[in-house]
Amino acid sequence: MTELRELQEVIDVCSQLKAVACCDFVGLAIQNKVGPDVRWHYAIGNLNDKYKRITVRFGKGIAGKIISSGSPMMMTDFPHDILGKMTDYPIALAEKLVSSYAVPIFFNHVPKGVLLVGKREKYSFSEEEQEKVKASALSLEQILKKHLL
Repeated sequence: MTELRELQEVIDVCSQLKAVACCDFVGLAIQNKVGPDVRWHYAIGNLNDKYKRITVRFGKGIAGKIISSGSPMMMTDFPHDILGKMTDYPIALAEKLVSSYAVPIFFNHVPKGVLLVGKREKYSFSEEEQEKVKASALSLEQILKKHLL
């Protein structure tokens, strides 16, 4: 029952963020408990269920880069403003995201997850929108604490 309530809290935070950030997509990725791989666990505004099958290595893809660096990342015109190949960004390809802003989710001061907002058009997220994403990530840290042990 507790996990169900926590899932509902995650859904609520992501739904509210999607509305206030006026974005098309919100995704949550978490590093596996064992090993360095990162998986997308939850999405809202998704076009399909491909995100559930996406696993990226530590340091690869948007999620892997955020977790390895511990820093936020913005893309404004995918695939034109990226380092590396398009195929290194499977979530952007699967969801047809042209712009995105992603922040790390920390547990015990170590980045273990990623909260990503995206739009299917060229866009640059404002400081205010970035702050809303960061605030939502802090809320998710509290909700997900038990799962990231």
